[in-house]
Amino acid sequence: MGAEPDLFKAIGDATRRTILDELTEKDGQTLFEICGRLTMRHGLASSRQAISQHLAVLEQAGLVHTRRQGRYKFHHIDTSPLRSIVERWPIDREEPNP
Repeated sequence: MGAEPDLFKAIGDATRRTILDELTEKDGQTLFEICGRLTMRHGLASSRQAISQHLAVLEQAGLVHTRRQGRYKFHHIDTSPLRSIVERWPIDREEPNP
């Protein structure tokens, strides 16, 4: 199964899915930016530490990659690990004949 358990754990949490939504809308955000957007747009008042832990789970699943620039750490979404779900349960299957 590879990294699938980490992937399912990562997308199984509503806050982590919201973080992915925010990174989809605006990629390359810092922790400060992500926390601000979660508070202002979604009313999520999680601590920076909690959001950082969520980001670590997403990074472990391969859904988020980071890059450092000076003292800033930017978070980027990577949806390629989701392909394993589509490959396991294809969307474009032929309907069975009655």
